Amino acid sequence: MKLNIKAIITSLRSAAPLGESARHARRAYRKQFSFSQTVFIATIVFLFMPLFVLILYSFNASKGMNWTGFSFRWYEQLFFHSRDLWRAFRNSVFIALSSAATATVLGTFGAIGVNWYRFRLRNYIQTISFMPMILPEIIIGVSLSLFFAGIKLRLGLLTIFIAHATFNLPFVFLMVMARLDEFDFSIIEAAHDLGANERQALLKVTIPICMPGIVSGFLTAITISLEDFVITSFVSGPGSSTLPVYIYSAIRFGVSPVINALSVVMILGTVLLTYLLRNFLKYIAAK
Repeated sequence: MKLNIKAIITSLRSAAPLGESARHARRAYRKQFSFSQTVFIATIVFLFMPLFVLILYSFNASKGMNWTGFSFRWYEQLFFHSRDLWRAFRNSVFIALSSAATATVLGTFGAIGVNWYRFRLRNYIQTISFMPMILPEIIIGVSLSLFFAGIKLRLGLLTIFIAHATFNLPFVFLMVMARLDEFDFSIIEAAHDLGANERQALLKVTIPICMPGIVSGFLTAITISLEDFVITSFVSGPGSSTLPVYIYSAIRFGVSPVINALSVVMILGTVLLTYLLRNFLKYIAAK
């Protein structure tokens, strides 16, 4: 009798975990199609479906929306018969890299200066630096256009560069400031105790620690510069069109499949660049 009771208790104990795991499995299965996951999937489809349509119609043989066959016609025209488009693309890349680099340098040193030092206009500078992020782009574009006309500066690549560096600066400033808020200033004191002067502490301690914020601000500035249209349209002159301005001028006469082909090339380039920079950014963030 005692042996039977022990056997029953042992079997119940061994079966309890199995029953519990089975209940968890059934509960997880029920949650596979929860409302939040359904909304997530619908959002992803809504966001990426236009990209799939764009990629598909970049291989369409005809110019219209009716599918007439698979063809590389528009890619051939893109690479061999679109000199003005590539000129606008080079202008966009040049402006994006140069304005992002300028904004990164100014924003980084500005954030470090505002975070380190206490002076009378500190709060005013912090507030005014975020104005380009708050104001509508059309107001910034009009004000910059009036400013360049007032100082009699001819509209062209230089004015686009100045405008892009101006509205990119707050984004870099904000990201570096966020990194500095987590900064342990005892490291600077330790560097001074070991004989480092202020310049050495800045270049060898502060900037390396802020590097994740600096790189993030630089990449964000490049992205914002490449996609800007409103401000650029106010400050660009003849022969200085960037890619967004060129595309807007082209689509007024109908959407050309060449733009679809260029978009596919840019998507592939962005994915490749992101993949190559992923490990590099992880390495910087771990420092």
